[in-house]
Amino acid sequence: MNYVKVKSVLPIYFVGAVWLIWALLFPLYRPIHFVLAALVSAVAYFAGKIIFPDRGYTVNQVNQPQDAPQAAQAQAKAQPKKAEPAKKYPPEIQEIVDERARAISEFKRLNDSIADAKVSSQIDRMEVTTGKIIDAVVDTPAKLPQIKKFMSYYLPTTMKLLNAYDRMDATGASGVNIDGTKGRIEDMLETVCTAFDKQLDSLYGAEALDVSTDITVMENLLAQEGLAGLDINDTKAAPSSGAASAAARSDDIQLHF
Repeated sequence: MNYVKVKSVLPIYFVGAVWLIWALLFPLYRPIHFVLAALVSAVAYFAGKIIFPDRGYTVNQVNQPQDAPQAAQAQAKAQPKKAEPAKKYPPEIQEIVDERARAISEFKRLNDSIADAKVSSQIDRMEVTTGKIIDAVVDTPAKLPQIKKFMSYYLPTTMKLLNAYDRMDATGASGVNIDGTKGRIEDMLETVCTAFDKQLDSLYGAEALDVSTDITVMENLLAQEGLAGLDINDTKAAPSSGAASAAARSDDIQLHF
């Protein structure tokens, strides 16, 4: 344990008291008066040191029990927080998680580099949609086969086109090849954005069908129980209308997706 020496402040108070009393009782308008007062102050200081000497403490004695909670809190704040362990995924899911990080980082870099406002807006849109597509598959790994072509062709090809646009735009030059290529890429980007949106939408086809079926069944039950604002006799007169509607909606969803 470390030994800590704590100086007593009482001798200093004695010196202050000497000067205060001297000013009240004795004159202080000649140099000799100040010298005498200083001598008396010195005597008072050393007398105070004798009466109230400095004291030594170990580290444990200095840290009183009541200070322990505050010391523990300060120590806890000073210690760096442990990094949370990265979530583990199956290899095929980890691969697209890593690809999402790379793709989003590249989208951001290209967005910062390309000055065209419309192209920048389209890059923002593709960045957000790409993140949502991969998040949907991470949440439901069974959807992974649906984005195989997106991950292997559409996403990397889009990056290739944007990088080509960025390189040509950075030249600051104008010509048949540069302007023509940039124009074709600009025309293509809107189509790519729409394709990304459709890819995301297609991932929710099964959920949409399930929801549509649940809604149809609930509508029929509510009608049969007279809870849908319909007359029960009207419901009995056309018992197959709800089923026909459900089949039609199911066909529409299957064709759409």
